[in-house]
This record gives sequence, structure tokens and C-alpha cells, in this order.
Amino acid sequence: MPRSNLFKKMMALIIVMLIPIMGLYVYSNQTSTDVLREELHESSRNQLQFFQHQVDTMIQSISLWPNLLLHDPDISNLKDMNATGGAYLDLDTMTLVKRIQQKISIQENSLNWESSLMIYSPSLQRVITASDVSSYDHAELKSRLKQGWQVKPLESAGGAADYVFSLITVSPYSSFHRPENANLIIEVQFKSANIQRMLDTFKGDGQRNPFYYKADAGIIFNRASDQPFAEELVAHLDDESLVPGGHKVVELNGQSYLVNDEVSSTTGWTLVDYLPLSEVMSPIEKSNRLFYTSVVGLLLMGLIVVYMLYAQVQVPMRQLVTSFQKLKNEDYSVRLQPKGNSEFSFLFTRFNSMVAQIQDLFGRVYLEKIHVREAKLKQLQSQINPHFFYNCFSFISSMAKLKNYEAIIAMSQNLSHYYRYTTRQEREFVALSEEMDLIVHYLDIQQMRMKRLSFEMHLPPWLKHKQVPPLVIQPLVENAVLHGIEPSLEAGRVIVRAEEEDGVMTVTVDDDGAGMTEQELAALTKKLSLPMDEEMSCGLWNVHQRLHLRYGEGAGLTLARSPLGGLRATLTWLDSDHAKKREQEELT
Repeated sequence: MPRSNLFKKMMALIIVMLIPIMGLYVYSNQTSTDVLREELHESSRNQLQFFQHQVDTMIQSISLWPNLLLHDPDISNLKDMNATGGAYLDLDTMTLVKRIQQKISIQENSLNWESSLMIYSPSLQRVITASDVSSYDHAELKSRLKQGWQVKPLESAGGAADYVFSLITVSPYSSFHRPENANLIIEVQFKSANIQRMLDTFKGDGQRNPFYYKADAGIIFNRASDQPFAEELVAHLDDESLVPGGHKVVELNGQSYLVNDEVSSTTGWTLVDYLPLSEVMSPIEKSNRLFYTSVVGLLLMGLIVVYMLYAQVQVPMRQLVTSFQKLKNEDYSVRLQPKGNSEFSFLFTRFNSMVAQIQDLFGRVYLEKIHVREAKLKQLQSQINPHFFYNCFSFISSMAKLKNYEAIIAMSQNLSHYYRYTTRQEREFVALSEEMDLIVHYLDIQQMRMKRLSFEMHLPPWLKHKQVPPLVIQPLVENAVLHGIEPSLEAGRVIVRAEEEDGVMTVTVDDDGAGMTEQELAALTKKLSLPMDEEMSCGLWNVHQRLHLRYGEGAGLTLARSPLGGLRATLTWLDSDHAKKREQEELT
């Protein structure tokens, strides 16, 4: 009788243990499925945003061409030319047109997209392209004058629709609706085949099928796209539209598809990508079958094991219970002493291994926490403002037109030093002298653009080798130049000063710009500690968050009025030795 009772109790215990395990597994499986779907959406969304940014950047680059050409001296001279009334142009006009055609050809070949530029001259009554000069229909041109990018479908022999995107710019702008009074009219065009080639490249590994669509225009497919399915999917999305930048699971033809979209802010077209969930979920379904099979096998094995061990379970179980109690009280040094070759000897060995793994897991969690912190710091310091890069190349381009080679050489050298430093992201700390050298290169570059700019650098010799996270001072100087000095014609002075007192490092950036009111300073200071929004300066928020994450409470960026009349930005942090001690204390 006792044997039977003990056997039943142990079997009931095994079954009771399996029930929560299965429940936890079902819950964990559902959670994993949800997380996987969310990760798939996030990954697809990031890739869509990156690709959409590439397409928008190309289109925006093309949309800048008319404004660039309107400032060209030769093209500006067209407005002063008058038609002689004949079918032919005079020699001077033909020479001018030839030069303009060469510039149009150079502009069209500046990007790897196939595009075309057309310059309409109402005074000459001619339209100029890279390869031809001809008359044009004023009424037809006026009918096409609309704001923004316009799309026109073309006939295609392959069956798939092709489109022409066009943008028309009128100078002066006030004559937009009366083109006969305009000085110049510039039209830029490109075909959707350019976008199709980029879609083919984006498709890449063949697992995705991206396409563009617009409700009142049509669909741009990649060359390997399943067009009937895409059209059916678009019809479904029109009935149940996606939230811009969102995702949903769509049921079509008995299968589930994860659909993501991203709307172009430039053209208004929507980039759509879909992925069959069955391809992603099949490993999870296989794992489920394997788990349930394993549970049944474990239950059958339990019957045999319990029957063999019940007679010798009392003493080993008491030891095991005692050891678990110690483990519950966080005594991870507990170990059981295996004796003989019995099954409990194996269990004791496994118990010891489990405790050792728990100790090892705690160590890994500690290291993982450090790695997460470091990853977040590196992500924050990797942001670089591209507009500074564009402005530098614009300056080089202008100096090249003026044949000012010394300015080009100076700008190129400073820009080389600047970006060599900013792109070296493998170091967590740099010497303060290196960071100050970067500021000098940056201010030298800005000084070439603004002759009124002057600056002072104050770095005591004993602070040159102090360690500082890279790219924390330059955003403050850049903010002083762009928002303090550049808007004010009377401003032009920047002072950068580094100091140390009782292990606390401070770097102060002063300017004599317009500055800010007390209310504006208070509002900006408050935003530094909040999640970044569209109105917040990315550079200032980046610097404050990096110092706060690296050195903890008390470290970061403070803003105040400058004695020079503008804004004072002050960085404060503990010296590296003090910071490391504080970081270890926080993590423990």
C-alpha cells in the first residue's frame, strides 16, 4: 500500500509539473510569435524608410536643378535675348545656346538616373534641351503648369505601366499662371524606370516584393513582381487603408501576409512591401510539434523512472529540498555531494550544474547591461548633420567657379581633418586636445564662409590629455555659429574654454549672437531631459544624453546667457576615473 501511494504521489507530481510547463510554453510561444511579428515589422519598416529616403533624396536632388540653373549666368542671359522673327537664331544666340546645352548635358549626367532638362525661353520662343533647340506650344505648356511633381502615364510595350514625373519652375514665380510673361521656364523630367531599377536592387535576395502605388495614378512594379497579386493587394488596401508608416496582417488566397508601407513626402506615392507569414512561422510550428512529442516522451519515461526510484527517494529528496531552500535564500554556493552511481547522484550533479549556470547567468546579465549601455552611447554619438557637409561642398563649388584655388585647398584640408575625426567611431574616449583640434578645423571652415567670424580657444596644457567622449563639444560650437552668429550681422565671436576643479570637468562655449530669453532658455533646458521631438535640436539633445548616460546624474549640458551677449553652453562631467567608479556603483 505505501508503495502504491508513493508511486501515485510522484506521478501526480510529474503531471502537475508538466501542466505549468506546457502552459508557460504555450504562453511563451504566443509571446515569441508576437515579438517575431513585431521584429519583422520593425526590420521591414527600417528598410522601407531607408529605401524611401534614397528615392526621395534622388528626386529632391533633381528638383534642385531648376534653381541651380536659374542662377547660371548663361541661362540668365536668355531672358535678354529676343527672337528676330525668323526661323534661325543669330550667331551670338547660337553660341550662347551651345554653352547652355553643354551645361544641361553635364547636369543630366550628374546623377545615375536617366533624366531630361528643358529650358523654355518666352523671349526666344524656343525650348532648349541637351541635344535640340525647337519651338514650343505656349498653350500646351500653360495647360501643364501645376505645382509640385506631376505624373503622366506612358504606353509600354511590355504590358507594365510606365510613368513620366515632371516638375516645372517659372522665373519669376509671380508669372507661374501667366507663362507668357515669364523670363524663363525650366522643366525637369524622369521616367519611373529609374524607380523600378531601384526596386529591383531593393528586392535583392528575392524574399520581398516591393512596389509603389498611388490611388489616382497607378502602380510601379519591380521587374520580378507578381503583378496580379500586387493589384489585388492594392485593391484590398484601398478598402482597408494602412496607417501611414504602419503595418497589418492581410488574408489573401488563404494565406496571411505581413504588409508594411511608407509614404513618400516628396511625390505622395506609397512604397508597399509584403511577406508571407507562413515562411516565417514554419520553424515555430515545427518547434511546437517537437515540444509536444517531447512532453509525451517525458511522461512515459517518468512512469519508468518513478517506479525505479521510489524506494530510495526519501533521504535524497530531503537533501534536495534543503538545498533548494538554501537556493531560494540566494545562497548560490550550495552544492550536493553525489554518492555512488545511483540516479540521484546524476540528479545532484545536474543540480550543481544548474546552480553554476545560474551564477554564470548573473554574470552574463551584468555584462549584457554594460553592453546595452555602450550600444546606446555609440548609437547616440553616430549622428552627423549632413547639411554641414553640403554647405562645404557648395563653398568649394563656388570657389571653383571663381578660380580661388587657395580657398579650395584650405577648405578641402580642413574638411578632410574634420571628417577623418568624426568618422572614427571605434574609440570610446579621445584626448581633449584632439576634440579641440576638431573645433579649430570646424571654425576654420566656417570662417571661410563668414569673414566676420573670430574665435578663441583656451585649453590649459595640463588638461590636453584628459579623456572625453568624442563629438560632444563640436555640436555646441556648431549651434553657436548657425543659430547665434549667422542670423546676426553684428555677431562674429566664439570663445571655447576648458577648466577642471575638484575632479569636475567643464567646457564652456560662448557667442555674441542674439541669444535667448529666459523663457526660451527654460523651455529648451526642459526639453534636453525629455525624449527628442521634431522641434528639438538633435545635436544639443545628443550631447546631453550621451554625457548623462556615460557619467550619470549631474553630468550633461546647461544653457545660460553669455557675458558676450549671446548664449553660453556648458558641459559638465566627472573626470574619467571618478566616472568609472560611479558607473560600477550604479550597475551593482
